[in-house]
Amino acid sequence: MTQTALRQDLSTRVEEVLRERFALHCTNAEAYGPEFAALWRAGADLALGGKLVRPRLLLDIHRALDPDAGDATLTAAVDIATQIELLHYAFLLHDDVIDGDLTRRQRPNLIGALAAGTPGVSQQDSLHWGRSSAILMGDLILSAAILGFARADVPQETRLRLLELVEQTIVETVAGEHTDVALSHGIIASDVETVLSMSVYKTATYSFSLPLRAAALLAGSSRSAEETLQTVGRHLGLAYQLQDDLLCVFGDHRTHGKDAYSDLREGKETAIIAFARSTSAWTRIEARFGAPDLSLADAAGIRDQLRECGAERFVVGLIGDQLDAVYALLTEAELAGEISSDAARSILVSASRLEGRQA
Repeated sequence: MTQTALRQDLSTRVEEVLRERFALHCTNAEAYGPEFAALWRAGADLALGGKLVRPRLLLDIHRALDPDAGDATLTAAVDIATQIELLHYAFLLHDDVIDGDLTRRQRPNLIGALAAGTPGVSQQDSLHWGRSSAILMGDLILSAAILGFARADVPQETRLRLLELVEQTIVETVAGEHTDVALSHGIIASDVETVLSMSVYKTATYSFSLPLRAAALLAGSSRSAEETLQTVGRHLGLAYQLQDDLLCVFGDHRTHGKDAYSDLREGKETAIIAFARSTSAWTRIEARFGAPDLSLADAAGIRDQLRECGAERFVVGLIGDQLDAVYALLTEAELAGEISSDAARSILVSASRLEGRQA
């Protein structure tokens, strides 16, 4: 089997496991009433069909680190990759509540779908129903993911270290989200360093460091290799988040799937905004920044001012810095024999996908 075919096969297996898990949960939920069963069905429908960025990263790197892995090891890797995808979905559900978003992947998210399905009640009640349901579904999925890690068919020492890694990941992700909210409401002063630190915790830890380090754990790599991959993941994840910030302001929302200019409407303190605050353009930007009724015309005006003051160019440069750090770390780790050339190449392929990304 070619590497491409193997990659597709493993990704298909992740999708199959996800479908099986949700099917079981949907069946079990029927005992608690039609509304609860409908919640699980809606959650399953929206969780499936994603790009599986995190599972693919884990499986690609695991395969490169342990090319001779047997069926049992590959099955365990697929299982752990599935749990990481569930963790991701739980965070998305909570994130949508915090951000007030009603769409994701160019269609209504769980909140939007449930709110639209409650005719005969007020808009306020519909939104409260949708948001409460999303919080509760996020709690359920988070619990399912943690239990999945605990039940993984791996050696006891590996399981314990995976659980430690997951615990650290959840703490850092929540800490990052907490700081993000504080920044958005002016509770914490916004500056580039604080925003970048928040982004590392909120996004990089679980989206990149977790799958890379989990792959190393499952492959039996050295502690040194694990630490290197964790650092690589932080740089990759920060580059990914910075690219996301650029897309939300300067990209095409029809391609990336988020609400148009939602970051500007919500007053999110991204690196773009942190830089703009240090320029003379900020007095013109802040008047409408964070306005709930921000029009597309006003948002486009802010976008143009952000571009003119150099914020876009600054963040593009930051992304380049993160990717340069990834290349340097991988080169050093390969020369030191910490990771194989195949593993380094797999990560570089992932890094290359960030450059010029549109969604």
